[in-house]
Amino acid sequence: MSQILSQNLKRLRTEKNYTQEEAARILGVTAQTISRWECNITLPDVMLLPEIAKLYCVTIDDLFMNNIDAYDNYAQRLFAIYENSRKPSDFIRADEEFKKMITTGKYSSEDLRLYGISHQYMATYCINKGLELFDQVLNTHEEKDDVYWQTRRQKLLFLSQIGRSQEGIELQRKRLETSQNDPEEWICMVAAYSYAGEAETALQWFQCAIQKFPGHAILYVYGGDLCKRLGQIPEAIEHWDHALELDPTLNAVKYSKGFYYEEMGEWKKAYETWIDIAEEDKRDGRTHEMQYPFKLAENCLNKLERKAKESQF
Repeated sequence: MSQILSQNLKRLRTEKNYTQEEAARILGVTAQTISRWECNITLPDVMLLPEIAKLYCVTIDDLFMNNIDAYDNYAQRLFAIYENSRKPSDFIRADEEFKKMITTGKYSSEDLRLYGISHQYMATYCINKGLELFDQVLNTHEEKDDVYWQTRRQKLLFLSQIGRSQEGIELQRKRLETSQNDPEEWICMVAAYSYAGEAETALQWFQCAIQKFPGHAILYVYGGDLCKRLGQIPEAIEHWDHALELDPTLNAVKYSKGFYYEEMGEWKKAYETWIDIAEEDKRDGRTHEMQYPFKLAENCLNKLERKAKESQF
């Protein structure tokens, strides 16, 4: 083992174009010490191994392996490890090293290329893992369960985000053919077209759905959002308000109204909406969830204060 280490220390140093004197200066030892390591006369202190590995852009384990290659930098070495393992933990290690490199400004186009590839690999992993987990939920929950339907809609959204919206639409069409009397299937049909960016078609499905199932609040949330996207603002407000009449606790519609008020510059209404959501979260013990609407409310308050100051001049 010591023979492999000594050979690696010499080969890595020469491949990195360091003289023994330069390596010694960086590591805080003498050139004679470097020579003794490379001649297998003495071994480096174990506490120096991390610094040696960093200097030669390898891992500590690499120092004791046969046929290890020198890399341009440590980030590239960690990328090579991740490329071989495809483990998320190895991606995180490489990601952190690339981030450090980019912060210093000392990186090449090849570094950026490899960093991009690492994200490409990780994105593929995340897509497959996300779909796997959604399917696991759908296979273990009954269709009467809220979690089941929330997951169905989330999967439709995910499919659209990864460029597979038509797949989601076709799957939902087939399900609706055999479940015409299930309002949740109609909601998913509206959602599938909405997520695919086909707002007009989604609105047509919504209008058919509310004729069959006028008492389902979540349908009116989608209807309001679709009308807003199509510029039908009075209809959007009407659908959102009706959703709240059916279910006053439905935060989804409150978020839709809040963001609409912000777009219109109606900061007071937006502020009141965000505070309402935050206070409801607080009452229900959702202390983490309440932070987001509170931040939105704070932003609106800042806008109102700035507007008030500007009106004084």
